[in-house]
Amino acid sequence: MSGKEPNPDFDWKIRYKGIHRDRQFESANALYSSMGIERRDKQSRLTALIRNWAFFDAPHALFFTMEKYLNIMGAVDIGIYAQTLSLLMNENGIANCFQGALGQFSDPVRKFLDIPDNFGILFGMSFGYADEQAPVNTTRTDRVPVENSITFWDCKNSDIPIY
Repeated sequence: MSGKEPNPDFDWKIRYKGIHRDRQFESANALYSSMGIERRDKQSRLTALIRNWAFFDAPHALFFTMEKYLNIMGAVDIGIYAQTLSLLMNENGIANCFQGALGQFSDPVRKFLDIPDNFGILFGMSFGYADEQAPVNTTRTDRVPVENSITFWDCKNSDIPIY
């Protein structure tokens, strides 16, 4: 709430463009609409955003960290692991929410958890049993058809060598 700029361990300077920006906008609109927050109500949107750092009232949170030198390859591995963990939790009735925002202000978390300087916080996850009555938990975002999000390349009819 202080307006302090984020100090992430990894590059957060990317700004979505085109279809990615459209999808980001649509997802935010669905989320805020489910909470009864209008787009022009900046204070309520900020208050909702701040709930990230209260873990959306979940009783537990975890932080995904990795050694900073691992860069994008480490992030890929952590993402694969995190998705598997999320699916296993869900399968066992434990709701969870990935939170990129938990990687934006790493200094207090690093200090509290005594995380070494050579490790960076990528993102976090809040988890617990879902409050099915909470309006925010009714939010559903649109999904694009699989043929619009995956490209299958036909390598058999190509002169690209396959090893």
